[in-house]
Amino acid sequence: MTVRERFRKVFHYESVDSVPNLEFGYWKETIYRWHREGLPTHITTIKEVEIYLGISHWGKAPVNLRLLPPFKERVLEEDDRHMIIVNREGIKCEIKKDGTTSIPHYLEFPLKERKDWEEFKKRLNPEDFSRYPSDWDILKEDWEIRDYPLGIPCGSLYGYLRNWMGFERISYTLYDDRAWIEEMVEYLANFYMKVLEKALEEVEFDYALFWEDIAFKTGPIISPSLFEEILLPRYRKITSFLKEKGGIDVVIVDCDGNINDLVPLWLEGGVNVMFPLEVQASSDPVRLREKFGKKVLLMGGVDKMALIQGKSAIKRELQRLKPVVEEGGYIPHVDHRVPPDVSFKDYLYYLEAKKDILGVG
Repeated sequence: MTVRERFRKVFHYESVDSVPNLEFGYWKETIYRWHREGLPTHITTIKEVEIYLGISHWGKAPVNLRLLPPFKERVLEEDDRHMIIVNREGIKCEIKKDGTTSIPHYLEFPLKERKDWEEFKKRLNPEDFSRYPSDWDILKEDWEIRDYPLGIPCGSLYGYLRNWMGFERISYTLYDDRAWIEEMVEYLANFYMKVLEKALEEVEFDYALFWEDIAFKTGPIISPSLFEEILLPRYRKITSFLKEKGGIDVVIVDCDGNINDLVPLWLEGGVNVMFPLEVQASSDPVRLREKFGKKVLLMGGVDKMALIQGKSAIKRELQRLKPVVEEGGYIPHVDHRVPPDVSFKDYLYYLEAKKDILGVG
Protein backbone atom coordinates (compact mmCIF):
# COMPACT_ATOMS: atom_id res chain seq x y z
CA MET A 1 0.00 0.00 0.00
CA THR A 2 1.47 3.40 -0.97
CA VAL A 3 1.56 6.50 1.23
CA ARG A 4 -1.00 8.04 -1.09
CA GLU A 5 -3.37 5.09 -0.65
CA ARG A 6 -2.92 5.14 3.12
CA PHE A 7 -3.59 8.89 3.26
CA ARG A 8 -6.82 8.59 1.28
CA LYS A 9 -8.03 5.56 3.22
CA VAL A 10 -7.32 7.02 6.66
CA PHE A 11 -9.33 10.12 5.82
CA HIS A 12 -12.25 8.01 4.63
CA TYR A 13 -12.21 5.72 7.68
CA GLU A 14 -11.04 2.72 5.68
CA SER A 15 -8.60 0.09 6.96
CA VAL A 16 -4.89 0.49 6.28
CA ASP A 17 -1.79 -1.59 6.86
CA SER A 18 -0.24 1.37 8.71
CA VAL A 19 -0.94 5.06 9.32
CA PRO A 20 1.10 7.44 7.10
CA ASN A 21 4.35 8.56 8.72
CA LEU A 22 4.06 12.31 8.13
CA GLU A 23 5.54 15.23 10.05
CA PHE A 24 5.21 19.03 10.05
CA GLY A 25 8.90 20.01 9.94
CA TYR A 26 11.68 21.51 12.05
CA TRP A 27 13.02 24.94 12.99
CA LYS A 28 16.44 25.76 11.60
CA GLU A 29 17.84 25.92 15.13
CA THR A 30 16.60 22.36 15.73
CA ILE A 31 18.58 21.04 12.77
CA TYR A 32 21.66 22.97 13.97
CA ARG A 33 21.34 21.37 17.41
CA TRP A 34 20.90 17.91 15.94
CA HIS A 35 24.12 18.34 13.95
CA ARG A 36 25.90 18.39 17.33
CA GLU A 37 24.00 15.27 18.42
CA GLY A 38 24.49 12.91 15.50
CA LEU A 39 22.57 14.22 12.48
CA PRO A 40 25.03 14.37 9.55
CA THR A 41 26.04 17.99 8.97
CA HIS A 42 25.41 17.85 5.22
CA ILE A 43 21.69 17.44 5.98
CA THR A 44 20.38 20.99 6.31
CA THR A 45 16.82 21.21 4.97
CA ILE A 46 13.48 19.85 6.20
CA LYS A 47 13.21 17.65 3.12
CA GLU A 48 16.68 16.21 3.67
CA VAL A 49 15.93 15.50 7.34
CA GLU A 50 12.72 13.69 6.42
CA ILE A 51 14.44 11.55 3.79
CA TYR A 52 17.23 10.66 6.23
CA LEU A 53 14.74 9.71 8.97
CA GLY A 54 12.40 7.79 6.67
CA ILE A 55 9.48 10.20 7.05
CA SER A 56 7.03 10.09 4.16
CA HIS A 57 6.48 12.92 1.73
CA TRP A 58 3.21 14.75 1.14
CA GLY A 59 3.27 17.33 -1.62
CA LYS A 60 1.52 20.48 -2.75
CA ALA A 61 1.20 21.72 -6.31
CA PRO A 62 3.25 24.89 -6.91
CA VAL A 63 0.36 27.12 -7.97
CA ASN A 64 1.08 30.68 -6.82
CA LEU A 65 -1.86 32.36 -5.06
CA ARG A 66 0.23 35.11 -3.48
CA LEU A 67 1.02 38.66 -4.62
CA LEU A 68 2.48 38.76 -8.14
CA PRO A 69 4.71 40.48 -8.58
CA PRO A 70 5.70 40.47 -4.93
CA PHE A 71 6.92 43.70 -3.41
CA LYS A 72 10.64 44.26 -3.84
CA GLU A 73 12.38 43.23 -0.64
CA ARG A 74 14.71 45.96 0.55
CA VAL A 75 16.71 46.95 3.62
CA LEU A 76 15.83 50.35 5.10
CA GLU A 77 18.07 50.35 8.20
CA GLU A 78 20.45 47.99 9.96
CA ASP A 79 22.76 47.72 12.95
CA ASP A 80 24.92 44.92 14.33
CA ARG A 81 21.94 42.75 15.35
CA HIS A 82 18.84 43.85 13.41
CA MET A 83 17.59 44.99 10.05
CA ILE A 84 14.48 46.99 9.24
CA ILE A 85 13.20 45.74 5.91
CA VAL A 86 10.22 45.83 3.59
CA ASN A 87 9.40 42.21 2.82
CA ARG A 88 7.82 40.59 -0.22
CA GLU A 89 4.32 41.32 1.10
CA GLY A 90 5.11 45.02 1.43
CA ILE A 91 5.29 44.86 5.24
CA LYS A 92 7.85 47.00 7.05
CA CYS A 93 9.33 44.97 9.88
CA GLU A 94 12.38 44.45 12.06
CA ILE A 95 14.17 41.09 11.84
CA LYS A 96 17.29 39.55 13.40
CA LYS A 97 20.41 39.51 11.24
CA ASP A 98 21.68 36.17 12.55
CA GLY A 99 18.87 34.25 10.85
CA THR A 100 17.35 33.10 14.15
CA THR A 101 13.78 31.92 13.71
CA SER A 102 11.44 34.43 15.33
CA ILE A 103 8.31 36.41 14.58
CA PRO A 104 9.35 39.76 13.06
CA HIS A 105 8.55 43.01 14.85
CA TYR A 106 5.97 44.48 12.46
CA LEU A 107 6.15 48.26 12.04
CA GLU A 108 3.90 49.21 9.12
CA PHE A 109 1.44 47.44 6.83
CA PRO A 110 0.80 48.21 3.16
CA LEU A 111 -3.00 47.83 3.02
CA LYS A 112 -4.44 50.83 4.85
CA GLU A 113 -7.43 52.05 2.85
CA ARG A 114 -9.52 51.34 -0.23
CA LYS A 115 -7.16 53.01 -2.67
CA ASP A 116 -4.42 50.64 -1.53
CA TRP A 117 -6.71 47.68 -2.27
CA GLU A 118 -7.06 48.81 -5.88
CA GLU A 119 -3.29 48.61 -6.21
CA PHE A 120 -3.21 45.25 -4.41
CA LYS A 121 -5.67 43.76 -6.89
CA LYS A 122 -3.15 44.40 -9.66
CA ARG A 123 -0.91 41.89 -7.84
CA LEU A 124 -3.84 39.47 -7.53
CA ASN A 125 -4.54 39.03 -11.21
CA PRO A 126 -5.95 35.54 -11.88
CA GLU A 127 -4.97 35.79 -15.55
CA ASP A 128 -1.24 36.04 -14.82
CA PHE A 129 0.24 32.98 -16.58
CA SER A 130 3.25 32.94 -14.25
CA ARG A 131 1.06 31.63 -11.42
CA TYR A 132 1.82 28.20 -12.89
CA PRO A 133 5.45 27.02 -13.11
CA SER A 134 7.08 26.78 -16.51
CA ASP A 135 7.53 23.00 -16.05
CA TRP A 136 3.85 22.40 -15.25
CA ASP A 137 3.42 19.83 -18.03
CA ILE A 138 6.45 17.86 -16.82
CA LEU A 139 5.14 17.93 -13.26
CA LYS A 140 1.79 16.60 -14.43
CA GLU A 141 3.50 13.60 -16.01
CA ASP A 142 5.42 12.92 -12.79
CA TRP A 143 2.25 13.21 -10.70
CA GLU A 144 0.54 10.59 -12.83
CA ILE A 145 2.81 7.92 -11.30
CA ARG A 146 3.23 9.39 -7.79
CA ASP A 147 2.93 7.24 -4.67
CA TYR A 148 2.44 10.17 -2.23
CA PRO A 149 -0.55 12.45 -1.52
CA LEU A 150 -0.65 15.67 -3.52
CA GLY A 151 -2.64 18.73 -2.53
CA ILE A 152 -3.78 21.94 -4.10
CA PRO A 153 -3.35 25.25 -2.24
CA CYS A 154 -6.49 27.32 -1.64
CA GLY A 155 -4.98 30.45 -0.16
CA SER A 156 -6.56 32.30 2.75
CA LEU A 157 -9.76 34.25 3.23
CA TYR A 158 -8.76 36.21 6.33
CA GLY A 159 -5.14 35.37 7.22
CA TYR A 160 -3.65 37.08 4.16
CA LEU A 161 -5.73 40.20 4.79
CA ARG A 162 -4.58 40.17 8.42
CA ASN A 163 -0.98 40.03 7.17
CA TRP A 164 -1.45 42.90 4.73
CA MET A 165 -3.48 45.15 7.06
CA GLY A 166 -2.19 44.20 10.50
CA PHE A 167 -4.31 42.75 13.29
CA GLU A 168 -5.35 46.09 14.76
CA ARG A 169 -6.43 47.69 11.47
CA ILE A 170 -8.39 44.72 10.16
CA SER A 171 -10.17 44.38 13.51
CA TYR A 172 -11.25 48.01 13.53
CA THR A 173 -12.18 47.90 9.85
CA LEU A 174 -14.56 45.00 10.50
CA TYR A 175 -16.68 47.50 12.42
CA ASP A 176 -15.83 50.78 10.65
CA ASP A 177 -16.14 49.50 7.07
CA ARG A 178 -17.38 45.93 7.08
CA ALA A 179 -18.50 46.19 3.46
CA TRP A 180 -14.89 46.69 2.38
CA ILE A 181 -13.76 43.56 4.25
CA GLU A 182 -16.56 41.58 2.61
CA GLU A 183 -15.59 42.97 -0.79
CA MET A 184 -11.99 41.83 -0.34
CA VAL A 185 -12.96 38.37 0.96
CA GLU A 186 -15.31 37.88 -1.99
CA TYR A 187 -12.61 39.00 -4.42
CA LEU A 188 -10.11 36.55 -2.93
CA ALA A 189 -12.56 33.64 -3.12
CA ASN A 190 -13.29 34.31 -6.80
CA PHE A 191 -9.59 34.88 -7.50
CA TYR A 192 -8.62 31.49 -6.03
CA MET A 193 -11.28 29.62 -7.98
CA LYS A 194 -10.29 31.29 -11.24
CA VAL A 195 -6.60 30.46 -10.77
CA LEU A 196 -7.19 26.87 -9.62
CA GLU A 197 -9.63 25.83 -12.34
CA LYS A 198 -6.84 24.78 -14.72
CA ALA A 199 -5.13 22.64 -12.05
CA LEU A 200 -8.36 20.92 -11.05
CA GLU A 201 -9.13 20.06 -14.66
CA GLU A 202 -5.67 18.61 -15.33
CA VAL A 203 -4.56 16.86 -12.10
CA GLU A 204 -6.19 14.44 -9.67
CA PHE A 205 -5.53 15.83 -6.18
CA ASP A 206 -5.83 14.05 -2.85
CA TYR A 207 -6.55 17.08 -0.70
CA ALA A 208 -6.90 20.85 -0.66
CA LEU A 209 -5.21 23.16 1.84
CA PHE A 210 -6.26 26.52 3.26
CA TRP A 211 -3.93 28.61 5.43
CA GLU A 212 -5.42 30.94 8.01
CA ASP A 213 -3.55 31.29 11.34
CA ILE A 214 -6.35 33.37 12.82
CA ALA A 215 -6.30 32.14 16.41
CA PHE A 216 -4.38 33.02 19.56
CA LYS A 217 -3.64 30.60 22.38
CA THR A 218 -7.01 31.50 23.95
CA GLY A 219 -9.28 31.74 20.91
CA PRO A 220 -9.83 33.16 17.41
CA ILE A 221 -8.96 36.72 16.36
CA ILE A 222 -12.33 37.05 14.59
CA SER A 223 -15.56 36.34 16.44
CA PRO A 224 -17.45 33.19 15.45
CA SER A 225 -20.48 35.33 14.54
CA LEU A 226 -18.47 37.47 12.09
CA PHE A 227 -16.75 34.34 10.75
CA GLU A 228 -20.16 32.82 10.11
CA GLU A 229 -21.50 35.92 8.37
CA ILE A 230 -18.45 36.90 6.30
CA LEU A 231 -16.15 33.90 5.80
CA LEU A 232 -18.46 30.88 5.93
CA PRO A 233 -20.36 31.65 2.66
CA ARG A 234 -17.04 31.99 0.81
CA TYR A 235 -15.68 28.76 2.29
CA ARG A 236 -18.82 27.00 1.07
CA LYS A 237 -18.35 28.47 -2.39
CA ILE A 238 -14.73 27.32 -2.66
CA THR A 239 -15.21 23.83 -1.18
CA SER A 240 -18.21 23.22 -3.45
CA PHE A 241 -16.05 24.27 -6.38
CA LEU A 242 -13.27 21.89 -5.28
CA LYS A 243 -15.75 19.02 -5.05
CA GLU A 244 -17.45 19.77 -8.35
CA LYS A 245 -14.33 20.46 -10.43
CA GLY A 246 -11.82 18.12 -8.78
CA GLY A 247 -13.74 15.61 -6.69
CA ILE A 248 -11.85 16.80 -3.59
CA ASP A 249 -13.52 15.92 -0.30
CA VAL A 250 -10.49 16.14 2.02
CA VAL A 251 -10.04 19.85 2.78
CA ILE A 252 -7.41 20.88 5.34
CA VAL A 253 -7.13 24.17 7.20
CA ASP A 254 -3.76 25.13 8.66
CA CYS A 255 -4.49 27.28 11.69
CA ASP A 256 -2.38 27.53 14.83
CA GLY A 257 -3.76 28.43 18.25
CA ASN A 258 -7.09 27.66 19.88
CA ILE A 259 -9.46 26.80 17.02
CA ASN A 260 -12.26 25.21 19.07
CA ASP A 261 -14.86 27.92 18.42
CA LEU A 262 -14.18 27.85 14.67
CA VAL A 263 -14.21 24.08 14.09
CA PRO A 264 -18.02 23.75 13.74
CA LEU A 265 -18.04 26.64 11.26
CA TRP A 266 -15.25 25.17 9.17
CA LEU A 267 -17.07 21.84 9.13
CA GLU A 268 -20.23 23.60 7.99
CA GLY A 269 -18.21 25.29 5.25
CA GLY A 270 -16.82 22.03 3.89
CA VAL A 271 -13.40 22.19 5.58
CA ASN A 272 -13.07 18.89 7.42
CA VAL A 273 -9.39 18.40 8.41
CA MET A 274 -8.04 20.43 11.34
CA PHE A 275 -4.25 20.90 11.37
CA PRO A 276 -1.75 21.11 13.16
CA LEU A 277 -3.76 20.95 16.45
CA GLU A 278 -1.60 22.80 18.97
CA VAL A 279 -2.29 20.97 22.21
CA GLN A 280 -0.95 23.74 24.49
CA ALA A 281 -3.55 26.03 22.90
CA SER A 282 -6.32 23.51 23.78
CA SER A 283 -6.71 22.28 20.20
CA ASP A 284 -6.64 18.69 21.38
CA PRO A 285 -7.43 15.86 18.93
CA VAL A 286 -8.95 13.75 21.72
CA ARG A 287 -11.39 16.48 22.74
CA LEU A 288 -12.22 17.42 19.15
CA ARG A 289 -13.10 13.82 18.29
CA GLU A 290 -15.20 13.53 21.45
CA LYS A 291 -17.11 16.69 20.54
CA PHE A 292 -17.50 16.33 16.77
CA GLY A 293 -17.22 12.59 16.22
CA LYS A 294 -16.23 11.29 12.82
CA LYS A 295 -17.32 14.50 11.11
CA VAL A 296 -13.90 15.94 11.95
CA LEU A 297 -10.65 14.69 10.45
CA LEU A 298 -7.39 15.42 12.24
CA MET A 299 -3.69 15.96 11.54
CA GLY A 300 -1.00 16.69 14.11
CA GLY A 301 -1.87 16.96 17.78
CA VAL A 302 1.23 15.33 19.34
CA ASP A 303 2.16 17.81 22.06
CA LYS A 304 5.65 19.15 21.34
CA MET A 305 6.11 19.68 25.08
CA ALA A 306 6.08 15.91 25.55
CA LEU A 307 9.06 15.60 23.22
CA ILE A 308 10.88 18.24 25.24
CA GLN A 309 10.19 16.36 28.49
CA GLY A 310 11.69 13.08 27.30
CA LYS A 311 10.88 9.42 26.76
CA SER A 312 8.32 8.81 29.50
CA ALA A 313 6.30 11.88 28.51
CA ILE A 314 6.50 10.89 24.84
CA LYS A 315 5.17 7.44 25.59
CA ARG A 316 2.29 8.81 27.70
CA GLU A 317 1.35 11.29 25.00
CA LEU A 318 1.23 8.66 22.25
CA GLN A 319 -0.78 6.28 24.40
CA ARG A 320 -3.24 9.12 25.09
CA LEU A 321 -3.77 9.53 21.33
CA LYS A 322 -3.95 5.82 20.48
CA PRO A 323 -7.78 5.44 20.67
CA VAL A 324 -8.30 8.31 18.21
CA VAL A 325 -5.73 6.90 15.79
CA GLU A 326 -7.36 3.48 15.96
CA GLU A 327 -10.78 5.00 15.27
CA GLY A 328 -9.46 6.45 12.00
CA GLY A 329 -9.59 9.81 10.33
CA TYR A 330 -6.42 10.93 12.12
CA ILE A 331 -2.77 11.20 11.08
CA PRO A 332 -0.70 12.00 14.19
CA HIS A 333 2.45 14.12 14.14
CA VAL A 334 4.07 16.87 16.21
CA ASP A 335 1.69 19.81 16.60
CA HIS A 336 4.00 22.30 14.83
CA ARG A 337 7.61 22.42 13.75
CA VAL A 338 9.85 20.56 16.18
CA PRO A 339 11.54 23.16 18.42
CA PRO A 340 15.27 23.18 19.30
CA ASP A 341 14.44 22.14 22.89
CA VAL A 342 14.00 18.57 21.57
CA SER A 343 17.13 16.43 21.52
CA PHE A 344 17.93 14.29 18.50
CA LYS A 345 17.93 11.18 20.70
CA ASP A 346 14.44 11.90 22.04
CA TYR A 347 13.13 12.67 18.55
CA LEU A 348 14.43 9.32 17.28
CA TYR A 349 12.73 7.65 20.24
CA TYR A 350 9.48 9.47 19.35
CA LEU A 351 9.61 8.18 15.77
CA GLU A 352 10.11 4.58 16.94
CA ALA A 353 7.43 4.88 19.63
CA LYS A 354 5.03 6.30 17.08
CA LYS A 355 5.45 3.12 15.05
CA ASP A 356 5.15 0.79 18.04
CA ILE A 357 2.24 2.49 19.83
CA LEU A 358 0.26 4.10 17.01
CA GLY A 359 0.97 1.73 14.13
CA VAL A 360 2.57 4.45 12.01
CA GLY A 361 4.34 3.05 8.96
